[in-house]
Amino acid sequence: MTRFTLPRDLYHGKGALEALKTLEGKRAIICVGGGSMKRFGFLDKAVSYLKEAGMEVELFEGIESDPSVDTVMRGAAAMEKFQPDWIVAMGGGSPIDAAKAMWIKYEYPSITFEDMCKVFGIPKLRRKAHFCAVSSTSGTATEVTAFSIITDYEKGIKYPIADFEITPDVAIVDPELAETMPKKLVAHTGMDAMTHAIEAYVSTAHCDYTDPLALFAIMHIQKELIPSYNGDMEKRDTMHNAQCLAGMAFSNALLGIVHSMAHKTGAAFADYGAHIIHGAANAMYLPKVIAFNAKNPGAKLRYGIIADYMGLGGANDDEKVKLLISYLRHMNDELNIPHCIQHYGADSYPTEKGFVPEDVFLARISEIAKNACSDACTASNPRIPTQEEMEQLLKACYYDTEVDF
Repeated sequence: MTRFTLPRDLYHGKGALEALKTLEGKRAIICVGGGSMKRFGFLDKAVSYLKEAGMEVELFEGIESDPSVDTVMRGAAAMEKFQPDWIVAMGGGSPIDAAKAMWIKYEYPSITFEDMCKVFGIPKLRRKAHFCAVSSTSGTATEVTAFSIITDYEKGIKYPIADFEITPDVAIVDPELAETMPKKLVAHTGMDAMTHAIEAYVSTAHCDYTDPLALFAIMHIQKELIPSYNGDMEKRDTMHNAQCLAGMAFSNALLGIVHSMAHKTGAAFADYGAHIIHGAANAMYLPKVIAFNAKNPGAKLRYGIIADYMGLGGANDDEKVKLLISYLRHMNDELNIPHCIQHYGADSYPTEKGFVPEDVFLARISEIAKNACSDACTASNPRIPTQEEMEQLLKACYYDTEVDF
C-alpha cells in the first residue's frame, strides 16, 4: 500500500492570497522572513484578511535563510505563549520550513529536535493548530510537501524533517508574490524545482500518481524558467504553478542523493564565510548524479523518458542521458550558476577560485559523505552509493569531472 497526500485545499492564481479570509479560528500567528513580504505589502494584506476572518493576529518575523534549530525553538515558544489555532507561514522555503518545525514543537513541547528528524516518526498534529502556507518563491514547493529543512549550525548540517503530518492543510499559490523575486532567486529556486521533478520521476517510490506531475513539471520548467529569469512575468506566473506540481510529485515520490548531497554540503563550509545555496547545489550536482544513477538500467530508462518529453532527441537511452546532462548544464550557464564547488563564489556566481578551499574540502569529504549516505533522501535514490562512491561523487562535484563509476 502506498500513500498520496496533499493539502486539503490549494488556492491558486492571482489574488489567491484573499483565501485567508476563509480560514476559521480565533488566533493566527504569521511566520515571515527577512522583510520582502512586508516591503511589497503582502504581509499587511494577510493581516487584514485574517482580521476580516475574525481572528486576532500576531507576527513572528525575521526568520533567516536556512533557518536554525534556535529559531525553531524561539518560534515554538512564541506560539506556546500566543496559543494560535492557525499558523500561517509566508515567504520562501525558509519561513515555511521553520514554521512547520515550530508547529511540531508547539503541539508537543517536550519533543526534541532529534525526535523531529526521525523519518515519518512525527506524532499526530492538529491538536492545537492547523497550518496554511503561502509561497513567494518558485522552487521549494514546501507549501504542498511533507518536508522541512532545518540547519544545525553547531554541526554545520542541514537536516530534513519528513512526515506527512507536516503537509499543510491549506496552500496558497499566488503568482503575484513570486513576481517580486530577485533574479538570482529565480535561478536557484527554479533549478531546485527541476531537481525535485527529475528526482521524483526516477525515485524508487514513484508511482502512477506522481509520474504525471513530475513530467508535466519538467516540461514547463524547461520552457518557462529561463524566460522567467530574464524578466518574462507571464512565464514567472506559470513557473509558480510548475514548481508546485514538482512539489506534489516529490512529496509523495520522495527524492534522491542530489538532495542528500545538497543538504550535507550546504552549511558544511559556513566557517569560510558562505553557504552553498540549496538550489545552486542541486543544479551543480544533478548532472553528476544522473550520470551515476544511469548505471542502473531502470533509472537510465526513466531518464530517457524525461529526455523524450523534453524533446532532446537521441537514438537510444545512452544518448538520451548524455543529451539530458548537456541540456541541464546549458540551463546552468543561462542562469549564471557554476558547474562545480571549486568555481562557486561566496556570492553563488561562477568564479575562477571558489570560496571553499581544496584542502578544506578534501579534509571534510569523508564526514560529508557519511552524513549524505545517512540522509533521509538517500533511501529512495535508484542507486544506493557506498561511502567510497559518495566521496567520488562529491569530488566530481568539486572538480567538475566525469562520473564513470
